[in-house]
Amino acid sequence: MAMSRAAAAAAGPPVARRRLMGAVAARSMASWFGHVEPAAKDPILGVTEAFLADPSPDKVNVGVGAYRDDSGKPVVLECVREAERRIAGSMNMEYLPMGGSIKMIEESLKLAYGENCEFIKDKRIAAVQALSGTGACRLFADFQKRFLPDSQIYIPTPTWANHHNIWRDAQVPQKTFTYYHPESRGLDFAGLMDDIKNAPDGSFFLLHACAHNPTGVDPSEEQWREISHQFKVKKHFPFFDMAYQGFASGDPERDAKAIRIFLEDGHQIGCAQSYAKNMGLYGQRAGCLSILCDDEMQAVAVKSQLQQIARPMYSNPPVHGALIVSTILGDPELKSLWLKEVKGMADRIIGMRTALKENLEKLGSPMSWEHITNQIGMFCYSGMTPEQVDRLTKEFHIYMTRNGRISMAGITTGNVAYLANAIHEVTKTK
Repeated sequence: MAMSRAAAAAAGPPVARRRLMGAVAARSMASWFGHVEPAAKDPILGVTEAFLADPSPDKVNVGVGAYRDDSGKPVVLECVREAERRIAGSMNMEYLPMGGSIKMIEESLKLAYGENCEFIKDKRIAAVQALSGTGACRLFADFQKRFLPDSQIYIPTPTWANHHNIWRDAQVPQKTFTYYHPESRGLDFAGLMDDIKNAPDGSFFLLHACAHNPTGVDPSEEQWREISHQFKVKKHFPFFDMAYQGFASGDPERDAKAIRIFLEDGHQIGCAQSYAKNMGLYGQRAGCLSILCDDEMQAVAVKSQLQQIARPMYSNPPVHGALIVSTILGDPELKSLWLKEVKGMADRIIGMRTALKENLEKLGSPMSWEHITNQIGMFCYSGMTPEQVDRLTKEFHIYMTRNGRISMAGITTGNVAYLANAIHEVTKTK
């Protein structure tokens, strides 16, 4: 029987055999990942990519979720620069513990729970440094899956898109609860309360502590008190994502009011903190995850388990951002400067809300734009349709997410009139 070409080569000289085996191996390796399709573009990051590729001199990016000054440039706070000067060369680059910087955690807890919080003094809070707010949410989601495997998470509609990704990849089942009222561009409080009441007792709920992303719509203090009361009736667990403390109103204490209300009402809570927005530490990935426990012994156990979850993920968190945060919050002079600077950022955004609304009204827009100034924080949920957003991009080179979310940080005194005119053009007729 005649030998196949491959068999003949295999039986032939060593060079031919090596060449054949190399070709077979190459084909086999190429097939390992041949089934992998390109991932869908991130709806937010894709906006920036499109903006950067646009050669128009008139282009405007109001999609980016990062603060810009009135010239449209990224900002490094002076308190951050001073903190970096103080720590430069004074610290080694050794690993932090799995739980992160003790000093940063201590200062973060005081910021979120209150300077004189009894739970901090009683050591009832399990807390670890996290990779900003995203990492804090993911650690909690994995903790939830590991120790309450039959639980699910209720997430508001709408929410920051990555919330769904985080709990999905942690394999925690998700449900949604009513939050935004499209017609009023405000809170659907009745629908929200109904969903809280109808959820099974002891459910987990994801709550935005302040400056809800993407809507900019927050409950009032009285509404938060009613929400807290109903949570107590239903024995629900509140997990707060607090990405904008201080950045929303300019006052960190005011922005933490929802958390303080729940603490006063006797809830155990979880909290994800981020220093991306309020200190401008976007790339440093500085954050904190905390869980209020029954007592000190339980807090020790919970923290140990959070550290064990972090260990195979990233082993331990980065040191530089933690040093910046702890240096600023731990020094009265630098903290005072930070409070002044974070208020300045918040005030500029509030000013841009007013300017955009006034410009639209001057143009004779037939629509009500009250929601622009009623909402708070970095984002405005404009109410524009995806088709209107597409027109803004195609005709005016204005970039934002297709849900109509406007990043107020991308608006400047130089482009607000142009933006208002463009919005007026695409919304004046249906």
